[in-house]
Amino acid sequence: MKLIRWISSSLWAKLLLMFIALTSIPLIVVGLVSYQKSYNAVSGHSKAATMLVADQLGRDIDVLFEDTGKLLELEQNPQVLHYLFSQSDTYEDAKEILKTFELYRETNNFESVLNITMINLYGRGISERRGVFQINVNPLRNPHLQHLFNNSGAVLIIPPTDADPLDRLDGFQYPQSNVISIMATVKQRITHEVIGFIIIDINDSVVEQFCNDVRIGKTGFFYVVDHSGTPIFKPSTLNQADSTLNTVNLQPYMIAKSHQFVDSNSGKPKFVVFTTSEQTGWKIVGLVPLQEIVEEANAIRRLIIISVLLSIIFAFTLHFFITARLTKPVQVLKNKMRLAASGYLEVKVSTSGRDEIADLGTSFNTMLGKIKALLDQSIREQKQIRKAELRALQAQINPHFLYNTLDSIVWMAEAGKNSQVIQLVQALSRFFRISLNKGRDWISLRDELEHVRSYLIIQQMRYRDILDYAIEVDEELIDHSILKMTLQPIVENALYHGIKNKRGKGFIKVTATAEHQLLLITVEDNGIGMNPERLFTLREQLSLQRQPDESGTQVSGGFGLHNVHQRIKLYYGEAFSVHIDSVDQEGTKVTISIPKNRG
Repeated sequence: MKLIRWISSSLWAKLLLMFIALTSIPLIVVGLVSYQKSYNAVSGHSKAATMLVADQLGRDIDVLFEDTGKLLELEQNPQVLHYLFSQSDTYEDAKEILKTFELYRETNNFESVLNITMINLYGRGISERRGVFQINVNPLRNPHLQHLFNNSGAVLIIPPTDADPLDRLDGFQYPQSNVISIMATVKQRITHEVIGFIIIDINDSVVEQFCNDVRIGKTGFFYVVDHSGTPIFKPSTLNQADSTLNTVNLQPYMIAKSHQFVDSNSGKPKFVVFTTSEQTGWKIVGLVPLQEIVEEANAIRRLIIISVLLSIIFAFTLHFFITARLTKPVQVLKNKMRLAASGYLEVKVSTSGRDEIADLGTSFNTMLGKIKALLDQSIREQKQIRKAELRALQAQINPHFLYNTLDSIVWMAEAGKNSQVIQLVQALSRFFRISLNKGRDWISLRDELEHVRSYLIIQQMRYRDILDYAIEVDEELIDHSILKMTLQPIVENALYHGIKNKRGKGFIKVTATAEHQLLLITVEDNGIGMNPERLFTLREQLSLQRQPDESGTQVSGGFGLHNVHQRIKLYYGEAFSVHIDSVDQEGTKVTISIPKNRG
């Protein structure tokens, strides 16, 4: 579980896992397939090569006996037939037969033939080595001759053996080497009656040298067995009592020309290959440890394994190199982000290059800069809001307005104008009740208009001769929410900076209309107005949000207009504002545009 969590939480671990999957798995699969293919191909090639060697020996033996078998044609020679059939031959007859033997040798170059022997049924014979001879034993007592006598058409090939119970029929021994004997019958031409036997002795050095010289692998060897499976030729370096040959099961030879088995002595697998000589029926057997046959395949396997390992090491090295270039900048960026998340916004990411990570670092720096700017702006706006609210509160409880109103109440009471006193006190009560509004910033347009109406009633009673007013608002708009103290400062400006400075009676008109999703509230007076220069200066001050002088005499409008404009910007957004139109000596019109819905 810890490993899974580590992989899921680390980009480096994910890249590592991806590299392992994308490099190691294909390399291992390719390596396994290549090894299997090469192993089968090389081991099959090695086994086939061993088979070819065994087949070559078998063909050599067959050619040897095919060539030597031509000497069996001597059984048809008239002189040979006469010698074997007649009992009254002369020295000249024997000499002619030996010349015939020599002529056959010269014609066919029988270098491997050691001796040619003819013998009749009475033990009288002639050979190249001994000449004319007579044996005292009945030739048919020899089991091979007995077999030929009973099967007159057969040809026997007798391998060398130390256990032969009879000496050579001609009495000649071969002290330096063993011989292979070819035996056949000699028959009378007309009656086909067996009258003797022909025996050809062949030097077995060809087969013996092959067994001694030809090797399979490092320790494998060839040997030759007869029909019964008894070894008749084997390497001279092989111990006579070696039991390895006895572990070879010849039964599979009847099915296939090669097989594998486990040596009971060493416990290691061995490979056996064989071929059969058509002329002799002998089997040439090759025996070798299986490991030596597939040595080249194992070498290829080691090469493939080393190649795969080197490729994996290269892939891992490449992975560390690439991830160091990729994950290190990401790690640095992550640490910087954590610092920024903790509140330290002065952190910066040093970027290098032009890749995506560098762009990300640049964007992060830009984001932090904008966040700092927004925080600074928010702090400034909050300060401005607090100042604006304080000024609005100060405007709500303007002591001069309160003093003047109370003086008017006292004067009217002394004059006995009770109804006017009541009306004035009620208007003043409504004015302050709405101004306080339990500390809330938002009121309905109905209450805001009532607040303005109370203020105008108070001022109208004070300035009866110079002030008149009208409030015109659609009924469907009076329930919309509006920011408190939005209209009263504008109306106050219209009174003190417009109407009081003009001769004659002044008039203030408040209207509210809807246009699309906007609520448009206008305060219009017929006061003294402003010349173009003063109007331009006031508009510029409102646009740049610059406050007028403390005296309020910089331009007509004072703090009230700026306060309302600033509060609308802060609460509703930059798209909403206060717009002023004025004509000198004719009047001023202030339009407030706010959204119909506060949200």
